[in-house]
Amino acid sequence: MDNFSVTKESKKLENNLYTWDEKTRTFSTKEYGLILDFSAFDNVTFKTGHSCIFKTGENCTFNTGSYCIFITEDNCTFDAGAECIFDTGSDCVFKTGSDCTLITGSVCTFDTGSDCVFDTGSYCVFSTYDNCTFNTGSKCVILRKDVFEVITLKESKKIKLNARKEKGYTEAQDTKTISIDGKNIEISLESYEELIKQLIG
Repeated sequence: MDNFSVTKESKKLENNLYTWDEKTRTFSTKEYGLILDFSAFDNVTFKTGHSCIFKTGENCTFNTGSYCIFITEDNCTFDAGAECIFDTGSDCVFKTGSDCTLITGSVCTFDTGSDCVFDTGSYCVFSTYDNCTFNTGSKCVILRKDVFEVITLKESKKIKLNARKEKGYTEAQDTKTISIDGKNIEISLESYEELIKQLIG
């Protein structure tokens, strides 16, 4: 009996729509929009369509389409499309498209497109394009592919890369959006907290 579950639209995925090779621990399907719970499994390889949610143990490999969510432990490898969310352990390798959010442990390697957000531990290497935001631990390095720039990140400093073909970065502040007369205004978190203090009195 296989100790995993794969569902689509709250129904168990029919057996003829996927293959599970117990010997190689490989799950393959062309289906999309799946929820795959392999939380009791390590060392699994997944080949799926887009918009899937994965929950796994360690040492897993993912080859997926876009819009996927990965909740995994350590030592995983990802080859994913755009707009994916990753919440993983340490020692992971990521190759993704754009618009991704990555929350990881230490010693990770990233090769991504633009507009990604990284919240990581130490000893990470990022190979990326523009408009990415980084909040990392110590000894992390960015390799900026579009302008051939190397940036050494400082611990506890949150930065955002400049636009495409423009070297450098700006220190990023946490912000809040407030609505005044129907217009949304973005202000720094510090200014927001000060405003609240003044309004409360």
